[in-house]
Amino acid sequence: MARPLWLDLVKHSNEGRYGDFAKNFSSTLARALDQVAAGHQFAHSELARNLSEQVDALGIIRRGEHVTVLYRQRSTKKPGEWLGRLVLGYEDGKLRIFGASIF
Repeated sequence: MARPLWLDLVKHSNEGRYGDFAKNFSSTLARALDQVAAGHQFAHSELARNLSEQVDALGIIRRGEHVTVLYRQRSTKKPGEWLGRLVLGYEDGKLRIFGASIF
């Protein structure tokens, strides 16, 4: 369930399409994000625009009503690996993203 959502984030991040990137966000996450700042990140971050679809799930933890999935994320342009974090839960009966980041 998590992998298709993560790969969808990767795809839309690479394309710089914030609206599609945020389509599965929970309402609280969507309200908390500044669309101008997110658009700036897409436009100016080499990493955010060049994420590889080659990812490895590293582990899953559960906290209350949410599950956090950790990924090994790579770039198509920068050498090395990054840690991806995806927080999932249900909102109004639908699986939603409550957090997503790359470190």
